Amino acid sequence: MTTMLYDTTLRDGTQGEGVNLSVEDKLRIAQRLDAFGMHYIEGGWPGSNPKDAEFFARAKTLDFKHARLAAFGSTRKANTNVEQDPQIRALLDAGTPVVTLVAKTSPLHVTHVLETTLEENLKMIGDSVAFFKARGREVVHDAEHFFDGFKLDKDYALATLRAARDAGADWLVLCDTNGGSMPWEVEEITRFTIGELQRGERQVGSRASEVKFGIHTHNDAGVAVANALAAVRAGCVQVQGTINGIGERVGNCDLVTTLANLKLKMNDDCVSDEQLRGLTELARYVFEIANLTLDIRHPYVGQAAFAHKGGIHVAAILKVEESYQHVDPARVGNQKRVLVSELSGRGNIAYKAREFGLNPDGVEVKQVLQRIKEMENRGFFFEGADASVELMLRRAQPGYVKLFELLDYMVVVEHRDGRGVLAEATVKIKVDDEITHTAAEGDGPVNALDLATRKALLPHYPKLKKMRLVDYKVRIIDSDKATGATTRVTIDSTNGHRTWTTVGCSSNIVDASWQALADSMEYALLVA
Repeated sequence: MTTMLYDTTLRDGTQGEGVNLSVEDKLRIAQRLDAFGMHYIEGGWPGSNPKDAEFFARAKTLDFKHARLAAFGSTRKANTNVEQDPQIRALLDAGTPVVTLVAKTSPLHVTHVLETTLEENLKMIGDSVAFFKARGREVVHDAEHFFDGFKLDKDYALATLRAARDAGADWLVLCDTNGGSMPWEVEEITRFTIGELQRGERQVGSRASEVKFGIHTHNDAGVAVANALAAVRAGCVQVQGTINGIGERVGNCDLVTTLANLKLKMNDDCVSDEQLRGLTELARYVFEIANLTLDIRHPYVGQAAFAHKGGIHVAAILKVEESYQHVDPARVGNQKRVLVSELSGRGNIAYKAREFGLNPDGVEVKQVLQRIKEMENRGFFFEGADASVELMLRRAQPGYVKLFELLDYMVVVEHRDGRGVLAEATVKIKVDDEITHTAAEGDGPVNALDLATRKALLPHYPKLKKMRLVDYKVRIIDSDKATGATTRVTIDSTNGHRTWTTVGCSSNIVDASWQALADSMEYALLVA
C-alpha cells in the first residue's frame, strides 16, 4: 500500500496564529518538501492575496523532482459563468499541474454561508471541476465539512461527491473541517462513502477504478492524526496535512507524525526508509524558516521524543534499547538522549560518562550522581545542561587540573549623569601560577563580567575568541521569597560549529550567572 502525502503547510498551515511566511520562505520550504519526497505540495490560494500570486509566478521556475504543485481555490461563485469567474481564472493562471477545489457539502453551509440553493451548489461543483479537467489539470475535490454534512444530510453530502466525480475529479477528499469527529466515526463514514460511490460507479459503468479518496482532518478534538489513520484503514489513499500540525485554530493533521505512523506502524510505502531518516531534519527546518519553536515532546522528531530520565528506564535501555522505545530513533533521523537529574540512577551518569569518552565504572560516577542530586535539591537543573554534567564528570577524574580559577570578582551597577545605567566588573583569575586582575564595562552586570573574564583569559587561551553566548535564561525557583528567591541561570554558547548549555544557581543572580559563564568557557577550552 502506498498512501499519497499531500502537504498544505504553505496554504492551510499559514492560517495558523503566529505563522507568517514570506514568498522566499515559501519557496525554500517548497523545495525542501520536494527534496524530502512529498507527493503533492499545496502552494497557496492565488486568488486571495498578492503573496500567493507571486509565489506561483516564481514557482514556475522551480524544478520539482518528486512533488506535484497544487493551487488551491473554491468553486465558481453562485449564478456566475465559470469562464468569467475571476477566482477560477486566477487558479488557471497559476499554471500548476494540480488544482484543488474546495466545495460545500453541508446544507447548512450552502444555504446559510453561500446563501444559494442546494441544486446551484451541485452545479458550481460540476462546472468548476469540468473547467479544469478540460484544460488538462489534475483535480482534487476538497469536500469541506463532509463529516458534519454527512451527519446532517447523508444523501446531499454524497450528492456533492457524485457531482465532482461525474465531472471528472481525480480525487475526492473528505474533510473534517471543524475537527470534531471521532476516529470511529471517520472510519465508519469513510468506509460507507467509498462503498456507496464505487457501487454507484459499477452500476452505471463509469470511472469505478479511476476516482480515488483522500482525507483532510483538523485537530480541534486532538485526534486529527488518529482520524487520518482511521480514514486510511477505511480506504483513503491520500492524506492531507501540515508539517508539525500547524494551521487554523489548534491546527491541522500533523503530517510528520502521520507519515511516520503510516510507514512504521501500518507498513505503508508512503516514503522510503532513506526519506524517513530525513524526517526530523525536515520538521526542524520548516519551523526554523517559520521562526517557530518545535515542541520538545513532539512525537518522533522532538528533542524529548527519545529522552530517558528515570533511573529504572535508563538501566533497562542500557541492556535492551527497545525496552523503553517503541522505534529506533535513527529510523526517523532522531537520537536517544539520557537525561541527568535528581531522578537519575547510576546508569544515567554511567551512560553520560561513556558518551563523553570517560570511564563509566569509576567510583567518580557515583560521587557525581550524589552531587547532582544534592545540587538539584538546591535549585540546579541538569536535564538540558549536558556541558555542566560533562564538566562535573571530568573534574571528578583523578589528575584533573583546572584550566583557570576565579579568586574574586566585583560587579558594580550605577547610574552616571549623561551616560545612563552602566555596569563594571573586575575579576581576579589564576591561570597556572599567574594571577590576572582585569576590569571591563558592559551593558549589564553579566555582560561586564563576561568581558572582564575574557580579557583575563584570552592571552592564555586565544580560542575563546570563537566562543560567544547565544542565549541567556533566568528562572526564579522559589518566588514566594520575593527578592531573596533562588535564581537559576542557563546559558547557551557556541563556537560556530557546535552549541552547548551550562547552568548556575544561587540566591544572587550575578553569582548564578558566573557559575554558568565559567562552565561555558571551561567547556569551550576543553572540547569545543
